[in-house]
Amino acid sequence: MSVSARLTQKSGTNFYYAFRLLPAQKRRAIFALYSFCRVVDDCVDEAGGEGEAGLARWLAEVDRCYAGQPTTELGRELAECLFQFPIPRACFEDIVAGCRMDLTARRYPTFADLRLYCERVASAVGLASIEIFGYQNHATRDYAVELGLALQLTNILRDVAVDAARDRLYIPLEDLERFRVSETELREAAAVPPARRPPGVHALLLSQAERARDHYERARARLPGEDRRSMLAAEIMGAVYRALLEELVRRAFPWTPPLRLSRPRKAFLALRTVPRVYWGV
Repeated sequence: MSVSARLTQKSGTNFYYAFRLLPAQKRRAIFALYSFCRVVDDCVDEAGGEGEAGLARWLAEVDRCYAGQPTTELGRELAECLFQFPIPRACFEDIVAGCRMDLTARRYPTFADLRLYCERVASAVGLASIEIFGYQNHATRDYAVELGLALQLTNILRDVAVDAARDRLYIPLEDLERFRVSETELREAAAVPPARRPPGVHALLLSQAERARDHYERARARLPGEDRRSMLAAEIMGAVYRALLEELVRRAFPWTPPLRLSRPRKAFLALRTVPRVYWGV
């Protein structure tokens, strides 16, 4: 098993079942892309991740991959991916720039500020992924951007307690002000069961869930018919994360431990998405 396949499988990502349905060549490529995203994220999130030095090291490896001279095992798998699929260098630069924001920005005053972060760490991954999946209509790029935003906003709602422990807050401060929730109240709410949280906190979280739903719907509306089948893996990702979002809402945003869907449910969602994408049923 390749290093990227091992990293992807070990991560327990919600994307795994979507990746498994891809043809072998595309599957190897998406494993390499996902693993790159994983290691640069670990640079800023994990102990010993090297921070800026780690980000610079991996961005330099990307340059060597484009030159056909990678120096790491993951780099060699990524270079093979780049030889086969036309992923713009800007996607990798944006992904690293988004991770770099985690080293410096711990609060986002407005949704416009947060959107830039989400576009870098998630939509850029989507734009890279569709080059592997293949597409005909340029509008599919808009689909990738919107789906990336929806997925990242779902992640944010799932991980409020995890992020609070790192002194990070990804809910815009303007929204806290609108619902009259202080950072202290939100941080304290992250440590208690949903039933013990102030009503304003729940209303704030529902507003964030509605924003995520809006981006799922925008993504659905922007997917051209001729590219639906080639975007099967992306549609499975969307189905799994949309189900996660609705489960978060249904259970009033349980945070400890972070909510996960079971493997059988993710497999069921993947299988259910296939006929919807192929035959509209």
